[in-house]
Amino acid sequence: ILLSHFETSPFLISGTILVFTISNSKLFLAVFSAVLGNFSFGYSLVYSSPVLPKLQSPDADPRLRMDPKQAAWFGSIYALGSVAGGLGAMLLNDLIGRKLSIMVSGVPSTIGYMILGGASDRWMLHVGRFLTGVAGGMTAASIPVYISEISHKKVRGALGSCPQITAVFGSLSLYALGLVVSWRWLAVAGGLPAVLMVVLLVFMPSSPRRLLSLGREQQAEKALRWLRGKDYDTQTELRDIQHSISIQGKVTWSELATPIFYRPILIAVVMRFLQQMTGITPILVYLETIFSKFNVPLEPRYDAALVGVVRIISVAIAAVLMDRAGRKALLYTSSMLMFVSSLTLTMISHTTACPPGPVPPNGTVSLDYSLQSDGGNIAAGIIPVISTMVFIFGYAMGWGPITWLLMSEVLPLAARGVASGLCVTVSWLTAFMLTNVFTILENQYGLYVPYLLFTVVCVLCLLFNAVCIPETRGRSLEEIENYFRTGRTFTINRSPSTAQSG
Repeated sequence: ILLSHFETSPFLISGTILVFTISNSKLFLAVFSAVLGNFSFGYSLVYSSPVLPKLQSPDADPRLRMDPKQAAWFGSIYALGSVAGGLGAMLLNDLIGRKLSIMVSGVPSTIGYMILGGASDRWMLHVGRFLTGVAGGMTAASIPVYISEISHKKVRGALGSCPQITAVFGSLSLYALGLVVSWRWLAVAGGLPAVLMVVLLVFMPSSPRRLLSLGREQQAEKALRWLRGKDYDTQTELRDIQHSISIQGKVTWSELATPIFYRPILIAVVMRFLQQMTGITPILVYLETIFSKFNVPLEPRYDAALVGVVRIISVAIAAVLMDRAGRKALLYTSSMLMFVSSLTLTMISHTTACPPGPVPPNGTVSLDYSLQSDGGNIAAGIIPVISTMVFIFGYAMGWGPITWLLMSEVLPLAARGVASGLCVTVSWLTAFMLTNVFTILENQYGLYVPYLLFTVVCVLCLLFNAVCIPETRGRSLEEIENYFRTGRTFTINRSPSTAQSG
């Protein structure tokens, strides 16, 4: 019987098929409680998009008004905070566990939004945004791991996309509220999800894998039964988890040089690096500013809200297809859509953009002036908006949610806490660098130079998926670890005594 939150799990014992019912309702509640942190992450990531135009306007408070350089720092310092949060998660994930690490992230998030909402000077804006970045880095490193470790393989793909879905929904909420609410009240609203997350997680179980690794068998069994339902046979899954833990032990530096460790860690790190190099962070952070460069039919803030709607639709589609089409197929589709759209934006920007200054001999003028003198050509303004929507749609279908999911799937259990923090640190260092460089390149050369870089990266994403990323659809975390251990198969071969006891 297959219901909305019930699944059946068959086991063959002595020629008889036993069917154990899995209830997913409490699992869904635990996932919802955790991904509220991702809602805050998505909300805070794009906070600068509607706020910067207000802080750069002549009507802004002189104590808060920002010039282009200060605005670039306000946009990019979030990524620097996320680096600090990722480094903190490297320690906290294994020191206090995944669930508590997520709960701790609520502290800098709440404090950061309080400072933003009551800011009376520019330094307070930067400090508040940095602290929300710290919270974002911690949640990005901890929540995917927590979800993967409490989920079973039949729903892990769909639930693994939930962090990206809620992050996108958080961004959409920010864009929508930004249409009717002042930037200070946006900050006040941003602190509420983090508080709710902490309250709900108090009542949620810790990861059974984490508990077993600490030798707390009874607590692990209780947590797993709470997550799977009272009619589920927890012993089989607990034995698989215990077997995976028993053959790993504590990781040494010399073991990190073996393929079982460096291959999955390298895959996860490179995926997070390429994810950021596609340009997604600077595009989202400066979305309204980018749209203002084009002669768009609507105000940039409305176009930004439309992009948010496209993101939520695309990640919902990805969640449905994750366990049906597979990870690699979605990554191929994602790479191609991003390539086509970024190439289109490159060509559009190149034909109309160059740094402000004297008109060159060939008649090409700066992006701002050429589009303003276009006489309101609506078609020329629609193409960049559609191309941006296609780019966001492609990213949110594949390289957005799947990099989070695969990071939590392929990383070896013994190094998962530290390695996930390393992935987030690399990711946000890249985002910080790119967000700063984006404004420099755009001011000096026009938008076509950064877009050309993003186009090349999309080709690299396509090649990396083809050569390096394994298909993990329908595989348990133990089977995925076995793939890297053997280098050839997902099938776990146990000793006769172990198989007999199972």
